[in-house]
Amino acid sequence: MKSIPYERPPGDVDPRYEPPRFYYPLATIKCTGSPVFRSQDARDFACLLDVDPDVLSWTCVGIELSYGGETYPTDFVVKGTDARTFVIDVARELPRPPDWIGLTAERAGHGYRPVAMKDFADSFRLRNAKDLLRYGFYRCPLGDRIRLLAALDEMGSLTVAESLAAFREGRPMGCLAALILQGFLEIEMDDALIGPETVVRRIRD
Repeated sequence: MKSIPYERPPGDVDPRYEPPRFYYPLATIKCTGSPVFRSQDARDFACLLDVDPDVLSWTCVGIELSYGGETYPTDFVVKGTDARTFVIDVARELPRPPDWIGLTAERAGHGYRPVAMKDFADSFRLRNAKDLLRYGFYRCPLGDRIRLLAALDEMGSLTVAESLAAFREGRPMGCLAALILQGFLEIEMDDALIGPETVVRRIRD
């Protein structure tokens, strides 16, 4: 007798408790621990965290908040460059957590921030971040890195097209993306998609 595949009735399980799956892009830059995401929205927000200069690190570990026998799952604990930490709760629409979430997060030493990804879905920053993170596993050879940084020291800034000409050992776009993600270079992320005319500058501490 042929078995009938089981289909879970709609609403049978709270979507917030769905088992984690793989979402793209796979590479992360500032994640500590295993990058496990509950949704594509959470994965997309992590892309924004990886290109945010005010974010030192983020983790998907230790993100559940509990109070009075209730447990509420969130998505990230984010540490800023100012050493403050925040619990981030991501959904397509603005999350509506229990009333006790803010106080419970504060007692754990964190701020609480709900995020509606619909506010970022069509942004240039998100699209550019995801494009860069396609090269997140790439590493720029030392010679190429020194050549480009030396050129930027001399010229002050270059366009993406001009920068690509500096790479001789590795894949030019992979090298450039890696140096941006690793904090050697900066580009404008918010005004347009990355293109040949996008300006590249060196970051100095």
